[in-house]
Amino acid sequence: MRLNAPKKIVWLLSLILAVVSLVGNFVALPVVNGIVVYWLLFAAWILLFLGSFIKGM
Repeated sequence: MRLNAPKKIVWLLSLILAVVSLVGNFVALPVVNGIVVYWLLFAAWILLFLGSFIKGM
């Protein structure tokens, strides 16, 4: 199985989701609270996985 490097926009979007998730875990944000923090981090990891797995993404 050969993995590809994700495009910059996919990597940047995943990084933004992960940072928002981590900040929401330590600081009480009104939009990001509780279980939403973990779902955002999960979405960031899935986005990175798909960006590496699917060619051209």
